[in-house]
Amino acid sequence: MFDALVLTQGEDGKATAAMQQLSVDDLPAGDVVVNVEYTTVNYKDGLCLSPKGGGLVRNYPHVGGIDFAGTVESSDDARYTAGDKVVLTGWRVGEVHWGGYAQKARVKADWLVPLPAGLDTRQAMAVGTAGFTSMLSVMALEDHGIKDGPVLVTGAAGGVGSVAVAILAALGHQVAGVTGRPETGDYLKSLGATQIVAREELNETIKRPMEAETWGGCIDAVGGEMLARVLGQMQYGASVASVGLAGGAGLPATVIPFLLRGVNLLGIDSVMQPYENRLRAWERIAKDLPMDKLEAMVVPATMSDLPKLGADILNGQVKGRVVVDVNA
Repeated sequence: MFDALVLTQGEDGKATAAMQQLSVDDLPAGDVVVNVEYTTVNYKDGLCLSPKGGGLVRNYPHVGGIDFAGTVESSDDARYTAGDKVVLTGWRVGEVHWGGYAQKARVKADWLVPLPAGLDTRQAMAVGTAGFTSMLSVMALEDHGIKDGPVLVTGAAGGVGSVAVAILAALGHQVAGVTGRPETGDYLKSLGATQIVAREELNETIKRPMEAETWGGCIDAVGGEMLARVLGQMQYGASVASVGLAGGAGLPATVIPFLLRGVNLLGIDSVMQPYENRLRAWERIAKDLPMDKLEAMVVPATMSDLPKLGADILNGQVKGRVVVDVNA
């Protein structure tokens, strides 16, 4: 038997989370059983933990957690054997399929990635989907050419933003971090940001479709009006990697920055990334993300903390990377 945070749905249609004891036989079908060591909290996790499941949870009872890292207990797939260290992000695990908010998980072998050399399972979950998405974004900007000048990171104090700031700074770029929480300025500077931009400076659209060419690249976790405003401030031929919609799914922009400045808007999906690209991203994370900076982002937690953390992340109250020790 093992511990799991199980979501169940009441007669009123609302879900509640409670710790339960489960057996391996309770787990959904899959090729590989993993002894989960660490998981984390993402925006999607907050949605799944909410009373209505955020529109992501299809069936109850349910075990959330879209990320986890741990050790293979048993495998019906030749690619993995007992004792292998693995990491999982995406594939709608924690949404449709049971995820990492348990001490054991059974998943498809295709969804796993071997833990890269240089990372342990705790560090892997300090990275998690947020950091994985950050690296995918950096790689996309690199593939299209990062211009001279500062690279803008919106939502910089969040999970995606924090890792993006640290990676970009470690790669030698000037980084401007956008935040609506002035108290996070010192934190962002400790990660390598050279400039702090108040959210109020960018969160409203203006009538002019283009402004001065300012940013050599951008990783945007906000969307909405802020993304529309940033598009008009990009340097000629620069790119914006779009990774989130904390500020809304709408985009009140014009096509003029694309037509007159050759700006690129790059959509970043972390859920269904092909295996080879996952390997490439995780290897880059192990190589290019300073571990001391990663450790500075970590907020330790246990599974009993998850319901509150889920609500906090939806309210923008989580800074950095939550690392949940499922065995604590």
